[in-house]
Amino acid sequence: MSSARRRIRRSVPAGRPARHTLIGPVVVLGAALTACSGGSASSSEQVAGSAKNPDTSISVNLTGTRAAAGQPVKVTLARGELKKVTVTGAKGEALDGRISADGRSWTSARVAAPGTAYTVAAEDKDGGSDRAGFTTAAADKVNKLTLAPGKNTTVGIGQPLSIVFDNPVKDKAAVEKGLKVSTSDNTEGSWGWLRDYSGKDRVDWRPKEYWKPGTKVTLDAELNGVDTGAAGGWFVRDYATTFTIGSAQVVKVDLDSHRLALHRDGKQVLDVPMSAGTPGGDKASWRGTAVLMSKEGTINMRSETVGLGDAYDKMVDYSMRLTWSGMYAHAAPWNTAYFGRANHSSGCVGMSDANAASLYGQVRVGDPFEITGADAKGTVAEGNGYGAWNVSWADWQAKSALK
Repeated sequence: MSSARRRIRRSVPAGRPARHTLIGPVVVLGAALTACSGGSASSSEQVAGSAKNPDTSISVNLTGTRAAAGQPVKVTLARGELKKVTVTGAKGEALDGRISADGRSWTSARVAAPGTAYTVAAEDKDGGSDRAGFTTAAADKVNKLTLAPGKNTTVGIGQPLSIVFDNPVKDKAAVEKGLKVSTSDNTEGSWGWLRDYSGKDRVDWRPKEYWKPGTKVTLDAELNGVDTGAAGGWFVRDYATTFTIGSAQVVKVDLDSHRLALHRDGKQVLDVPMSAGTPGGDKASWRGTAVLMSKEGTINMRSETVGLGDAYDKMVDYSMRLTWSGMYAHAAPWNTAYFGRANHSSGCVGMSDANAASLYGQVRVGDPFEITGADAKGTVAEGNGYGAWNVSWADWQAKSALK
């Protein structure tokens, strides 16, 4: 769209002298619409304003076919007061906004997204109207994300909202501002930024305490048009997920007594002997709270995938993943002699086939495993699975980019 001056013809009521308006660096919307569409102007587009107000001319801060994305759209009225403004993308998506107290301008609540053609329509309180269009420049790099938990799932009381980004996020505050969490019971919680085990940027939202059973959680990630930084690129869409919290289940693993117990709604419903990781080295188990990440059934476990020197290659039943680094709870019939007596595994929590099957059938993704005892190699890190519960509430809040 040219930024050259344009002369806009106005319709004038009978008996009133004609008047012309010269538009300088900002473009009158009636002319802008024709320029951006690439076609010739119709008679209605060429004549702006109305009989009631011959000066219904408005300017918009974004013009042309390569307007800068990532900023709000602002529409300003030359004279009088605005009644209504709509800004709509080519796919029908609307940018909500608010008219200023003096009625002279309107500003969108969200920013313009990259690579999008927008139509602007405005009406004033005198019955005049004007229209325009502009297109934002396409994103030179696009960022994407992966959400957990999955949409419309039921998860345990320890499951955080977790977002892993494909590319680095430099402007974490801009991203966090677009992440809207709502719960059915006004649960208190906070976002915290961390490094995922994969090395990627990640942000989790966890409650101050474990979720209450039955809580419904919704995330609206309003990210379309957010610039994450030169190395990360733009978001070009929004994301959303919903999930529900199931019953209050906690698995308690005591490394010293070599036992595992499942508690549901405060009552113990399972207590079995187990053998965890051999203490004193890399084979030891982690302590702290780990959250059940997935129920993977029968899988092939190989020592080289977790950096252990001695080779093992086993098909393992009833596998329940607790960390990205390879700590599981699972059936380990080859270790029967040590159940309830000693920790003698390669880092996982092993049980008999029958006990592992019973646990596997009762737990759900998101259930916390509270692991205590001296025979451990350290505490589960926040990015090694879902280890946020091992950070104090004050320290977790300090990880927010909006603190």
